[in-house]
Amino acid sequence: MSETSAAEGGDQYATLPSGMTICFRDHGHKDAPAILLIAGLGEDLTFWSDSFVGSLTAHGFRVVAIDNRDAGQSTFVASPPPGLWRQIAARPRGDAYTLADMAQDAVGVLDHLGIARVHLVGRSMGGMIAQTIAATAPERVLSLASLYSTTGARKVGQPALSTIRLLAAPPARNRTAAVRAHLRLTRHIAGSGHPIDDAAEAAIAARGWDRSAGDPAAGTARQIQAIQRSGDRTAQLSRITAPTLVIHGDRDPLVSPSGGVATVKAIRSAQHVVIPGMGHHLPESLVDPITTYIAQHANRVGEGGSHVRIS
Repeated sequence: MSETSAAEGGDQYATLPSGMTICFRDHGHKDAPAILLIAGLGEDLTFWSDSFVGSLTAHGFRVVAIDNRDAGQSTFVASPPPGLWRQIAARPRGDAYTLADMAQDAVGVLDHLGIARVHLVGRSMGGMIAQTIAATAPERVLSLASLYSTTGARKVGQPALSTIRLLAAPPARNRTAAVRAHLRLTRHIAGSGHPIDDAAEAAIAARGWDRSAGDPAAGTARQIQAIQRSGDRTAQLSRITAPTLVIHGDRDPLVSPSGGVATVKAIRSAQHVVIPGMGHHLPESLVDPITTYIAQHANRVGEGGSHVRIS
């Protein structure tokens, strides 16, 4: 059993048998079908905007969002982070955790809340974690939505060289620098069709810095090596039976659109939605269409409907 402390409507904490403490927020009616939101690399649960969460609850879902380990208010592990050259060479340390470990954290939160089956929604690294849950714990998954994510295969889903240069910059060591770094990267990866709201993004970055229970740079580095240690998951993805929706922008310089194509090819009967002008970002202008795609996908599962590839 897990332990919890909670303020209703705010951060809640589940201490899992593994020793990890995972922070989560729980929105909407507790008897509604549940969606689990899993954030991306270095992101905490607040990177899912209030409008995104609110739209899903308005569609009739209970929405649970989690801080992955090494992000937000969840446990920051004690092992040293990999150095920059280890990350570039994709040589994770021997004590690195994996995406499977992060998937177990997420399932542990579902156990804690007594949620037997869930609709999974993950973005970027969170999509990889959601894919892993769908492949390894199919009995817990009603549907899967994988947003701008990939399979781990080395020849697909790779970042552009210009993006690698930004990611290799020295990590921010204070709040002001963290906001500047977030704005610089997000402007670059957001996509040509959906420019960012600088004030909103600055607030997101500042809130993320303030919520962090540990060193954000070290946490992100350990998450990167979790992805690297997990390797090519194409064969694992082929075992996914949950109805799957893959959403990707056609202007993504962080996870190339080839990652979305490979994901669709790996997962049987997956739907594929390609959004013109979208990069590696969920702007306010796309909240309504993307949440509508997710809600319609989940509702078709509930209604026992068929799933047809739509791109």
